[in-house]
Amino acid sequence: QVQLVESGGGLVQAGDSLRLSCAVSGRTASEPTLGWFRRAPGKKTEFVATISGSLGTTYYADSAKGRFTISRDNAKNLVYLQMNSLKPEDTAVYYCAASDYGGSYYYTTEGEYDYWGQGTQVTVSS
Repeated sequence: QVQLVESGGGLVQAGDSLRLSCAVSGRTASEPTLGWFRRAPGKKTEFVATISGSLGTTYYADSAKGRFTISRDNAKNLVYLQMNSLKPEDTAVYYCAASDYGGSYYYTTEGEYDYWGQGTQVTVSS
């Protein structure tokens, strides 16, 4: 049984920073590809960032480039999303996801991930 548990969400003001964490447990690939997605009220789930398994290659949505940083600690089975210069339009529930596959590949679509966390709310006030 694979579990992902996010934490670190909250209510902040525009321009503030937050760091989300996601703990991955259970029988995944040894270094699975991991990702962050978000879903704002009334909108579809949106890709935010991903990091590959073995090489740690990262890729970001345009909305996240230059402001967000994804990283991972394989020894602790943790993935992080550092979010700086937050904007009201970043308000959403943020989900971390893990793939059964890893290696050097990263994934940007929901269907490429096999396991999901329950989400953590991020609210940015103007």
